[in-house]
Amino acid sequence: METLEQYSILLVYSAMAIYALAFISFALDLAKRSSQVKAAAVAAAPASAPAELVGASVAGRSGAVDAPAATAGASGAAGAGVDATPKRSVTLRIGVALTILGFALQLGGVILRGIAAERVPWANMYEFSITGTLLIMAVFLVVLVREDLRFLGTFITGLVLILLGVSTVNYYVAVVPLPPALESAWLVIHVFVASLGTAFFAIGGALSGIQLLQNRREAAKGSKFLNFRLLDTLPNSVRLENLAYRINIVGFVFWTFTLIAGAVWAERAWGRYWGWDTKEVWTFIIWVIYAGYIHARATKGWRGSRSAWLALIGFAAVLFNFGVVNVFFKGLHAYSGL
Repeated sequence: METLEQYSILLVYSAMAIYALAFISFALDLAKRSSQVKAAAVAAAPASAPAELVGASVAGRSGAVDAPAATAGASGAAGAGVDATPKRSVTLRIGVALTILGFALQLGGVILRGIAAERVPWANMYEFSITGTLLIMAVFLVVLVREDLRFLGTFITGLVLILLGVSTVNYYVAVVPLPPALESAWLVIHVFVASLGTAFFAIGGALSGIQLLQNRREAAKGSKFLNFRLLDTLPNSVRLENLAYRINIVGFVFWTFTLIAGAVWAERAWGRYWGWDTKEVWTFIIWVIYAGYIHARATKGWRGSRSAWLALIGFAAVLFNFGVVNVFFKGLHAYSGL
């Protein structure tokens, strides 16, 4: 079993190396998008010049109308030249391929860890970290089948790399038997569903962050503020908000089940459904934030940047729950193994 444990960590390290290469590929794609937007705008500018000259020679009013039309045509040409680019981008395809390879290696590492422990591999902080990040990648790859969210590749691979790096350096522990309180079927259900909800919140948080940038850019109306050319190649803020909402809704459903399953497990383990333990409180706080986010989108005046900020606050609470509450706060849920 010790050999399996060593092979497990080796596969996790290998997955991290592949994810680093995927991160570089996705970052190169974002850089190429910016340069291609600029090149398309420059190429469209000479084509609009004759139209502007003709408009100016006809009449002042006619020229005033033709100039915006020419400008719109130039920006439309630039957009058309860019929209087709991501589909044939070599770096983008390499990034996705490397992400799938890294996912397969990490999946092997998680499975070997479970076989070595002879139980599910999410009983301490290290195991929860490698399983949770695996599910983030799994959700990202599954969503790619339905929606083209490859522009999130840099954020997702970067986040997973950071979490895996912290967990392998600071949270790693050897395989040990389960504490008596964790010897329950609810460990399989409760923790797995919580990890799945966290994965959806991570994707939704990334979309909400980009939505905020698009909101600011669209509100700036051509000024130099937040004039990131790559944003021209991404969906508009409304589309990003709708995508984030749909994904966060799924995460909220899983988190609701996590809260209920945790209460049922607590009653069986400790004889009460709720005890105001730190972990219980923070799980409820996260639930309240996302419930407020979902309600906010149905309230007039709370769409757009306000709802995006709520989603980001919710994901920040998830990260705080994972990295701070689990490690530094003591209580009945102190099973980090550290």
